[in-house]
Amino acid sequence: MIARQPVLLIAILLVIILLAIFVAYPFIKIVIYSFSTEGGGYSLSNLISIFKTSRYLKVFGNTMLLGGIVAVISTVIGYIFAYTVTRVHVPGKRFLQMIATLPILSPPFILSLSIIFLFGKQGLITHTLLGIKGNDVYGMGSLIVVQVMSFFPIAYLTLSGILQSIDASVEDAACNMGAGRLRTFFTVTLPLSMPGIISALLLVFIQSLEDFSNPAVIGGNFSTLSVEVYQVITGSYDMRKGSALALLLLVPAVVAFLLNKYWVSKKSFVTVTGKPTQARKLIEEGSIKWPLFGVCMAITAVILLFYGTVAFGSFAKTWGRDYTLTFTHYQKAMMLGWKSLKNSLTLGFISAMIGGMLGMVIAYLTAKRNYFGKRFIEVTSVLMFAVPGTVLGISYILGFNQKPLLLTGTAAILVIVFVFRNMPVAIESGATTLLQIDNSIEEASTILGAGSGYSFRRIALPLLRNAFFSGIVYSFVKAITAVSAVIFLVSPKWDLVTSKIYTRFEQANYSQAAAFVTILVVILLLFIGVINTVINRLLSPKSRVPKLKTAAPNKKAAKEA
Repeated sequence: MIARQPVLLIAILLVIILLAIFVAYPFIKIVIYSFSTEGGGYSLSNLISIFKTSRYLKVFGNTMLLGGIVAVISTVIGYIFAYTVTRVHVPGKRFLQMIATLPILSPPFILSLSIIFLFGKQGLITHTLLGIKGNDVYGMGSLIVVQVMSFFPIAYLTLSGILQSIDASVEDAACNMGAGRLRTFFTVTLPLSMPGIISALLLVFIQSLEDFSNPAVIGGNFSTLSVEVYQVITGSYDMRKGSALALLLLVPAVVAFLLNKYWVSKKSFVTVTGKPTQARKLIEEGSIKWPLFGVCMAITAVILLFYGTVAFGSFAKTWGRDYTLTFTHYQKAMMLGWKSLKNSLTLGFISAMIGGMLGMVIAYLTAKRNYFGKRFIEVTSVLMFAVPGTVLGISYILGFNQKPLLLTGTAAILVIVFVFRNMPVAIESGATTLLQIDNSIEEASTILGAGSGYSFRRIALPLLRNAFFSGIVYSFVKAITAVSAVIFLVSPKWDLVTSKIYTRFEQANYSQAAAFVTILVVILLLFIGVINTVINRLLSPKSRVPKLKTAAPNKKAAKEA
């Protein structure tokens, strides 16, 4: 391979070096630092002090309890949405699909902000409509609502794919043998959905553990580990204790991620065998159709209420007192935050392009090639997805705060964080696409004398267009809306718009925060629209057949013939 495919060897070595420096090294650094002492030795004193402190144990319990509750409720709602869209004949399916994915594409602050606008001390519902004064919106209840609305789309996307892949003939066979819809669901559909259900539970649990912005904004006295780590480091300036707390947050997140990736994926619930199957007949019974549709519309109404409230709040002069429409908040937001917005857009776009391309290269190396070190690339390249943002931020501070890797305070460290944090989605999307491509296509290219680099550029990469652009969209959206991963890494020169929004929350300047959030939503929707247009044009080019001019008949040539 070294002699015949030098480009492949260079790509493998480059990827291993990058993952070793920017993924493995920071994690090793934070583990070592959490066990170190000021005298230069190593001790378990930091972890022991944490387990002896009742506050930290309570915070850990809060985090696990919140994650479990949010995971269960989000999975139930996600399953109802997925089942309704894939199994039931209801109107407005495209609209329901859009609503079910909207929270993924929006900044994390938007739902917390809407809760404050609607149910806070000056809330539109509590204060204005119901006359309740001094309502305390902060705490576990509001946090559960916000996280469920934020994370149920993850469960929906996971479960909709599972439900679509179940062979319709299996369910039809149960119905033909006399089983009703309810019995068929509990004996056939639900058991075959279990891999997706478990996967959705674990993924939502991980997202709940990682969430920093929502607990920081509306958690109140209900503190979580991600917020506690931030307060210990920024308030007490105790980096060692903060690192130890970060490990306490890292362990359950990584365990849940590994369970989902390597245990759930090994379970076999195969119903697609390659044999011809009939098209699925959608459920038409009103007793099933309309209750499910009603639940989906109720959730949709809540989401639209939350988003509409934030949009209206960005124009209201003084929320709770004067609802006169004004552009003042937008003017102040752009005046005070234009630099940070420009930084976020610039760094987000650069990291999205780099992460998208690097993700396609890693997907190709893991899906189409066997070599020594492949397992290291497979594990480390997607490990960032399971790492809580606060842990990631601390590990990068510890890893890149000294020469020769002095990156703290620069734009480079933010781009690197965005690239390796968001790249796993591009890798998974690209690998899934590549596994569906017959190896004979590349083998034909190799037989004709093309090397690995040429084959990847001319064959694999064009077939990866859809996955590539999906990775770019996801990376850009997450880079623009990132909070926990960059809260420790921003600097006065390279401040980001999400840190500006968080500052507005700390100052209780909610209208300006709403203006910032609305601007971000508009920018993200425009970016997604442009990317979708590009994808459609690349994947479905219009055929342009040139008109052929008909030559005048040559009478002399015809006579001679």
